[in-house]
Amino acid sequence: MMKIYQGVDIVDVAKFNDVFSRNPDFVGDIFTERERAHCLSYREPHIHFAGRFASKEACMKALGIGMSQPGIAHAFQEIEVLSLTAGKPLLSMSGWMDKISRLRRIGQSTVSISHSAGFCVATVILVGLQ
Repeated sequence: MMKIYQGVDIVDVAKFNDVFSRNPDFVGDIFTERERAHCLSYREPHIHFAGRFASKEACMKALGIGMSQPGIAHAFQEIEVLSLTAGKPLLSMSGWMDKISRLRRIGQSTVSISHSAGFCVATVILVGLQ
């Protein structure tokens, strides 16, 4: 038997860009080195950072993790959104987030990111093996 976990998040790109511009430490606190390199390779990196941020939030929602739970401090760094050669996003978890994923017996994950009309939306589906 399988168990399906789903999370979705939406980000206002203009508000995200404001935070991105005002706080230089924000990017280093939230995104891994590989994510930063990927997003900074684009002309408007804040749009791509917003998509990855929404993906990380959606992943936490799918796992049932609240933003105020103990151990959440490094969760954003422990959820990495990579891109395959064709651009398809791929989730990778480490540390505490990987431990939660293993406790839920997550065997498969998928993430989708879309940008439109100043917003970025991401959805994450996790499949747990029971």
